[in-house]
Amino acid sequence: MKKATAAAIIASSLTSLAAEIPAPVPAESDIAEFMVSNMWVLIGGILVFIMHLGFATVESGLCRAKNCTNILFKNTMTPAIGFLTYAAAGFSLMYPGNSWIADGVFGFNGFGMGIPFTDSVSEAYSYNGKFTYWTDFFFQGMFAATAATIVSGAVAERIKLSAYLIFTVVYVTLVYPVLGSWGWGGGWLSAKMNFHDFAGSTFVHSVGGWAALAGVIMLGPRIGKFVNGKAMAIMGHNIPFAALGVFMLWLGWFGFNAGSALSANPNLISYVCCTTMFGACAGLSGAMLCGMILLRKSDFSMTLNGCLAGLVAITAGADCISPLMAAATGFIGGAAVVPAVLLFDRIKLDDPVGALSVHLVNGIWGTLAVGLFSFNESYTLIGQLTGILSVAAVSFPSALLIFYIIKRTAGLRVSKEEELRGLDIDEHGAEAYHGFQIFTNQ
Repeated sequence: MKKATAAAIIASSLTSLAAEIPAPVPAESDIAEFMVSNMWVLIGGILVFIMHLGFATVESGLCRAKNCTNILFKNTMTPAIGFLTYAAAGFSLMYPGNSWIADGVFGFNGFGMGIPFTDSVSEAYSYNGKFTYWTDFFFQGMFAATAATIVSGAVAERIKLSAYLIFTVVYVTLVYPVLGSWGWGGGWLSAKMNFHDFAGSTFVHSVGGWAALAGVIMLGPRIGKFVNGKAMAIMGHNIPFAALGVFMLWLGWFGFNAGSALSANPNLISYVCCTTMFGACAGLSGAMLCGMILLRKSDFSMTLNGCLAGLVAITAGADCISPLMAAATGFIGGAAVVPAVLLFDRIKLDDPVGALSVHLVNGIWGTLAVGLFSFNESYTLIGQLTGILSVAAVSFPSALLIFYIIKRTAGLRVSKEEELRGLDIDEHGAEAYHGFQIFTNQ
């Protein structure tokens, strides 16, 4: 469970008392356990990083070829922005230690990195006995950009590149870490409501999902998406890309969830890997069956999103839900994708990749599932619902305000001519497929 490990250590390490008292020399067995846990959390962070390739291929595959370079560009820049801004301020906002300005609501531990490098194993061990400060920062930094990546797919094919990048910088620097501090940094949700979000159904996926909803509303639909009040299908250009991306995300999710154990506890990480797998497999099954019932066909893109929906849904409770209930959580999440997509189309919210149905709907559902199915009775439905509503009350208006300011200043959406021609040409001067637009504008 992500707790305020960074906060406590940063605060204690910066006190003069800590400098005066020599660190205890750990036993060899403790060092061995420390090394294994440190390596596992690092591997988890590396797996989370590779998920950005999955997002890039899913989004580009489900969108049109004329916008492929643009989507790949955004997904390449997102982890860079996320990691740099997390180093500058996000880590200290998310783990403020004793530096709470508003008790449990907002805290800040200073700009930049809090602990200097040391090559002493004993000093590194004294950080928290499970992993080094730098491993902690690396793993958490990999999470920071994921919320913004969710936004990328929902606003694809019509947002200005500059607008997206500005939004990402502001949202990942300020909104994501502050909300994360409420639960993972020892803030009021975990301390007072016993809110539980093991790996981010709320603090990553819903935070990104609410921002995606704000972006979709502010931008409006793509040209040609709604004709005479009816939603028109705009097909993706490369379904194999989308399938490859889903499998890449599925692989990375084992680091996303099991890495969030923040140790190499063999029982916990193996259990979390299994519940994660149950969620994904059941999500696929739920989306497939629901698609056959509602659409009268086996829609592959819906089924792919069902896999991701099951993964999002199980993320909050992967450590505290039984395998059977993990499968039930994933199945319901996958099944919910199909009617959610149809609902968003009905209310004229244009989401090219289904990000709202996957991340927002199932971020909410997965968080509620902890209150319904957890074998830990201290995680209540009231506590989980409080977390959902409080995060929504901040993330959605914040994203709406950021998009509105960008719209009124730098501009949010490309021109009609640029959108019809494709963002690859006007935003980047380069096509994903050489000579493609000579023959077609699709």
